[in-house]
Amino acid sequence: MKKSAWTSMYRLQVFLILLSFSSCTCAQDSYKEERAKMVENQLIARGIRSPEVVSAMRKVERHRFVPEHLKNQAYRDGPLPIGYGQTISQPYVVAYMTEILELKPADKVLEVGTGSGYQAAILAEICDSVFSVEVIPELGQQAIRRLESLGYANILVKIGDGYRGWIEHAPFDAIIVTCAPGRIPEPLTQQLREGGSLIIPVGERYVQELVLLKKKQGKIVKKSVLSVLFVPMVNEWGMPY
Repeated sequence: MKKSAWTSMYRLQVFLILLSFSSCTCAQDSYKEERAKMVENQLIARGIRSPEVVSAMRKVERHRFVPEHLKNQAYRDGPLPIGYGQTISQPYVVAYMTEILELKPADKVLEVGTGSGYQAAILAEICDSVFSVEVIPELGQQAIRRLESLGYANILVKIGDGYRGWIEHAPFDAIIVTCAPGRIPEPLTQQLREGGSLIIPVGERYVQELVLLKKKQGKIVKKSVLSVLFVPMVNEWGMPY
């Protein structure tokens, strides 16, 4: 082959590599821009003020926690299906539930309902350690692989019944529940540290209230804070609590 032909082929290969890199960069920039708009328009505009929560929501790439065919909807103002009848929560709800816990850097948090792992990632950006329980094995395994690939060494996921909490690592400074039981699980209130907070949706499938509980001098103080709609909390056999 003549030198000019080799030169042309080399230039073509370089052009294709640069084109591929450019396309990848544009896609990444697009997600970054969408994420910034999400934070400004969906969170800050609605009253989310915690610098730690805002920073975490800006940093964690929500499009990595949704199915491939829904990536273009990752930053929309609403929940998205993630399979097995489950959803990734609306960004505002994720931010609201995180902010209301008033987390500190040294806190140990229990999450009930790992789902895609998005809420766990947000928590892990703010506090020391996150212990997350997922009842659906397939979702739990997917979340484990995803969180490991993203480098979250301070998140531990267990496949099991979240109603029972995770007694081996109790007590917890905060507990966040992302599925709705008909009543507040007693094991969770028992595993909450004195002075700690628990945020949980409670109610029937289409009528739920987000309830904030605080443990003060061994007693639980409850306060309803928001009307919400979460998937039901179920046991290992798929039966709702």
